[in-house]
Amino acid sequence: MARTVQAVLVCVVVAWGQKPQPIPFSHKVHAKAALQCADCHSIPPPGDFATFPKEDKCMACHVAIKADSPSIRKLAAFQKERKPIPWSRIYQLPDYAVFSHDTHYRKGKVSCETCHGPVAERDALSAEKSISMKTCMDCHDERGASNECNVCHPPF
Repeated sequence: MARTVQAVLVCVVVAWGQKPQPIPFSHKVHAKAALQCADCHSIPPPGDFATFPKEDKCMACHVAIKADSPSIRKLAAFQKERKPIPWSRIYQLPDYAVFSHDTHYRKGKVSCETCHGPVAERDALSAEKSISMKTCMDCHDERGASNECNVCHPPF
């Protein structure tokens, strides 16, 4: 019976657009601890992507905080084996479009919440905001940014 309930819950979660993650992670809890997005999600050059935090970074705190939790023990195992946690991506742009976190976040001063929603209020993430061409073009219009095709669709 428990396996059936678990399977149903996984199906419901996926149907709502929330991908199951290998380790439960609450942005809400971490935001209450005064962590900012960039504390864990760095934007290394050339700035196209925001990274997932390395397991060592997580374990710097979790060696002492909730260390006996099954989820933290699983995190510690990833760290010990030097394996990255296989997080499920929530947002994925199509191959024919490009997006620079550096251009939007650092240079354009666009908040993370603009594209990702109120992450700091969430125990689990789902795709809350559309990343459609219309959404992006509307945002560019609002901010006076270019909507020329080659800005987001360079010739390949």
